Amino acid sequence: MGATEPVEERETDGVEGREEKREKLEEEVKDVEKGEEGFQGEVVGSNNHGDFHLSRMQRLNPSNPLRIAINSATRVGTPSPSQPSHPSHPSQPTHPSQPAQPRSTPTPLGIQGLILASESVKRKEKRVLLHYLPQVEAASLLSITLAFTWQKAVRQWPRFMVHFILWCSFLMSLSAGILLICFQKPSTEGVGVCFIAFAIGNGLYACWVTQRIEFCCKVLIKSLEPASKFPDLNQPIYWMLGAGFLWMSLWILAVIGALNFYFPPLVIIALVLSLAWTAEVMRNVANITVSRVIALYYLRGMQSNTQFCFQRALTRNLGSACLGSVFVPSIEALRIVARGLNLLEGEDEFMFSCAHCCLRVMESIFRFGNGWAFVQIAAYGKSFVKASQDTWELFEKQEIVTIVDSDITSSICFLTGVCSGSICVIVVAAWTARVHQSFTATISLLAFFIGYLMTRIAMAVPHACVSCYYVCYAENQDRRLFGKIIEDRLSMIKAGRDIVVPTPRVPHRFTAT
Repeated sequence: MGATEPVEERETDGVEGREEKREKLEEEVKDVEKGEEGFQGEVVGSNNHGDFHLSRMQRLNPSNPLRIAINSATRVGTPSPSQPSHPSHPSQPTHPSQPAQPRSTPTPLGIQGLILASESVKRKEKRVLLHYLPQVEAASLLSITLAFTWQKAVRQWPRFMVHFILWCSFLMSLSAGILLICFQKPSTEGVGVCFIAFAIGNGLYACWVTQRIEFCCKVLIKSLEPASKFPDLNQPIYWMLGAGFLWMSLWILAVIGALNFYFPPLVIIALVLSLAWTAEVMRNVANITVSRVIALYYLRGMQSNTQFCFQRALTRNLGSACLGSVFVPSIEALRIVARGLNLLEGEDEFMFSCAHCCLRVMESIFRFGNGWAFVQIAAYGKSFVKASQDTWELFEKQEIVTIVDSDITSSICFLTGVCSGSICVIVVAAWTARVHQSFTATISLLAFFIGYLMTRIAMAVPHACVSCYYVCYAENQDRRLFGKIIEDRLSMIKAGRDIVVPTPRVPHRFTAT
């Protein structure tokens, strides 16, 4: 009996010890679940299982119901009833060479990055928004002011403004290029060199068209006379520039959001093209509105309602405006290329064969798509291609193709936009270089683009008046409305007393077959 008592006591002590350790482990787990204290000390299991329990609890991954943070007092959630934990069944130990993969979260796109993205993405987009949006808004407001200033000046002093625009655009683009080079950064220097190269070409063009300026001024003065009879002729310009300002504000937010896409450069290029097309549509809507008002005055002597013409342009003629917004800029670019090809000299037959092919293509495009078509689209509601064909046939019938081809009104409107864009570059580049110089080159290009587009919308009024003058003269040569300007010019050309430099055609040596 004496020998068995110590054995019973030791067994009783072992059972009590195991119960105390189990209670202690349960209390510590409860404390961790409540978040009242961190995981401290060593978790001891029964007999030789203490180390296993400790290592198992250290390897718990975020997908387990019970989350334990070593040396931390992080509060963790308790297991949900639908996912009960089973501490009595040990989980499969993970292999050291295969660590647990974290869950992938989708990358926020667009403006969503300002709200739901990580802190680094939010900081990036907020920084871009802070240094882009104010400059874009300032460039838009400045360009709108310049647009109305240019239009008012051209309508008041057309003869002076033709000379002024030719040389002001040269000086402004040259100044913008020199300013960007002075910042001494590779990106701004590259953009500055482009501005200076354009300024040199602009100066050469101003010297080249000297003989055409006088006739351009006469046509511009005469074609603007009916505009004074319609005081609300600028109403569509107000609406289009207001819509353009709002669209610019939304567009820059889209550009900032595009930074989170997979191919940001491609997305931004697509957004730039869409902005150019949208602004061109706005300009052509204003062009069609003004063309209808002026054309009906020339052809029928009607005092049209500008608001009704504007509604018609936004509904019935909108498709032609959208289609023309794609073709007309391409045609203008081809005219420049054609003039360059015509200046080629030499005996290289291959070069002249290429020039011959390009000029033939340009001939076809001019016949099936040209900027003069908007007058007949506005007056008769024709489609863009049909109006282009009919208008060009009228010019050929009245033998005024040479005169129309040598008109520089569209070039004057283009250079007006260049001048406004260069002024916006000077203002915005100086501002951006002061607050965040690394954005200077990008914001300068954007400011130039905005200034150019906004000014072209406002210059739709004088451009439409000149287009109506030529197209309506081809339909009805009434001297009371049109005077003898075109008639006298034709007589001088036929008599050899006037030299016209038209848009280059196919050289005679290629047409003689």
